[in-house]
Amino acid sequence: WDGFTIKTDAKTAAAARLGQMRRLREIRDRLGGAQAALDAAEETATGARERLDQAETAERAARAVLRQADTDYAAARDARTEAKERTAESVSRLASLKETAQRLQTDLKEVDARTGRAVDELAALPDPARGAGEMDELRRRLSVSREALAERRTESHYLIRAAGERQRRLEDIENELETWGKRANDAAHQLQQLDDRRARETENLARLADAPAEIAERRGRLLSLVEDAEKVRGEAADALADGERREKESAKALREAENELAAGREKMVRAEGRIEQARQTCIDVTERVRDKLDCGTQDLFAAAGLKEDKELPELEAVERRVDRLHLERDTMGPVNLRAEQEMRELAEQVDTMRGERDDLIKAVEKLRQGISQLNREGRQRLLASFKEVDRHFQELFVRLFGGGRAHLQLTSDDDPLKAGLEIMASPPGKKLQMLSLLSGGEQALTALALLFGVFLTNPAPICVLDEVDAPLDDANVDRFCTIIDEIAHTGGTRFIVVTHHRMTMARMDRLFGVTMPERGVSRLVSVDLQKAENLRDTA
Repeated sequence: WDGFTIKTDAKTAAAARLGQMRRLREIRDRLGGAQAALDAAEETATGARERLDQAETAERAARAVLRQADTDYAAARDARTEAKERTAESVSRLASLKETAQRLQTDLKEVDARTGRAVDELAALPDPARGAGEMDELRRRLSVSREALAERRTESHYLIRAAGERQRRLEDIENELETWGKRANDAAHQLQQLDDRRARETENLARLADAPAEIAERRGRLLSLVEDAEKVRGEAADALADGERREKESAKALREAENELAAGREKMVRAEGRIEQARQTCIDVTERVRDKLDCGTQDLFAAAGLKEDKELPELEAVERRVDRLHLERDTMGPVNLRAEQEMRELAEQVDTMRGERDDLIKAVEKLRQGISQLNREGRQRLLASFKEVDRHFQELFVRLFGGGRAHLQLTSDDDPLKAGLEIMASPPGKKLQMLSLLSGGEQALTALALLFGVFLTNPAPICVLDEVDAPLDDANVDRFCTIIDEIAHTGGTRFIVVTHHRMTMARMDRLFGVTMPERGVSRLVSVDLQKAENLRDTA
């Protein structure tokens, strides 16, 4: 006994150490929470700054939209004023033409009256030749007056239609002015919202500016508490280490005694197992001797031709002899009486397989020759078609772009059948580059040039184009429609074009559209533009 005593109600070293570790863990948790609060405050401040920057960016964008709206509004107002002036001019010109038409109609009535009087006078005159001359003169003047009246009527109808179109244009301009006014009001409202949002974010940023200092002060207090707890924990750890050392020494002596006892018991159990195994082995050997030699163990010397007073032969030599005898017996095997017949059958099978192999070799060689011939002819046709398509592609590219240059090239010169295809294009004012480096509209025009080049090389009866003119402007749409019209009239290809562009629809021969006169009920409507133009010309 080393004189160490402890009270029954006193805490053990392990319990004191656990308490100190629990307190240290609580202090660390509090420190982690304070650090998390500091990080959250910094993130909140950063987010507030980012939102403030976003609000300022949105405000600048809204002001730019408002300026653009004001510019568009002024342009629309100028267009409205100009349209009103043109309408007034057309109205005045229409009134003048109406007065001219009325005068011509009055002159026509006067000519008719004079013609009637001339006819009466002609009937009263004795000289028919002079009356016929005057009648011809009056008829000529009447014809001239009627032609002038017809021209004035035609011009009057044209001016009436132009006045109607200008009136509709004025209404469209008024609608656009109203739309731009609404957009200006919406932009002003959005600016007001952005100003309010910036004010709120500024207040939040000012409120969060003092948070880092408070959190830093709390962090300093927590660090001092952690240092004190670390000192107490170190003293308790030393005492606990001393007690654990003595406990380990006692446990070590106890384990050594238990190990010695377990080793003695294990030796005894192994010895008993070996005795039991030897007894069982003797029983098994006795039974095997009785089964194989049909004698007991006491008769083994007589059966083996040995004497008890002489030395036994080596066990390995005996085992080798037994194994050799077993092997000789097994290698003899059963006798096969059908061996000769089986050999003849196998020889026939081998001859048949050799003939089939020769036939297969000849067929493979013939097939390879056919494949080679097909590849050679395919390369020739591919190169000829490629040159023709490239020629058409270059011509159509120049027509669609109004200049520039382009060509097709194979990615590999070794085998055209395995080579890829690259499209090199140079629109007007740009350098020669691949298709993927062009803009969306340029890629669409280049693809159309390649498609039409293939159609010119090998025309098809029908071609369906689904909104290929969507990325094109009006000038390119006009070139696109012109090429379609030429291919349709020269090559006999019928084009079915799905489009929303007014110029494309105006250049087609027939229009098909789907309307919904009633909810859930669709109806197909078609218009023949050529017949409509003929009707307009006849009218």
